[in-house]
Amino acid sequence: MRFWDTSAVVPLISEEATSDMVSDLLQEDDGVAVWWGTWVECAVAISRLSLEGRLDDEGERETRASLDLLAEDWREVQPTDEVRSLSALISQRRPLKAADALQLAAAFVWRESTDEGLGFVCLDDRLRQAASDEGFEVLPEAPEAE
Repeated sequence: MRFWDTSAVVPLISEEATSDMVSDLLQEDDGVAVWWGTWVECAVAISRLSLEGRLDDEGERETRASLDLLAEDWREVQPTDEVRSLSALISQRRPLKAADALQLAAAFVWRESTDEGLGFVCLDDRLRQAASDEGFEVLPEAPEAE
């Protein structure tokens, strides 16, 4: 099982240039761990794609259904005081946006609760660097997009 950032989840549910790459990683994985806010971030991304005209009404419905189907089986790190405190500490060391600091803090909490590895799947360059600096194995090795 690996921890998945929203930047890698969106291409699983919506056709993107990186969809094949992250789908291959998902096939290798025996589960998906995510931050509690990932579903919301994905839902907002779907709305943005629709508003930008990149998804028609049917595409939006299908993409939302794909999100719900994926979310049925993922393991979610809840918004605890520990995650909040860790994200504040991370922000003192790394130039991350709040959502990214929460993602990385959730990955720390997940890592402490499992012996399943240190994998962190992410396509955002800044968050990839921060996760790597914090000892995670960041995948994919060579992302095609941020």
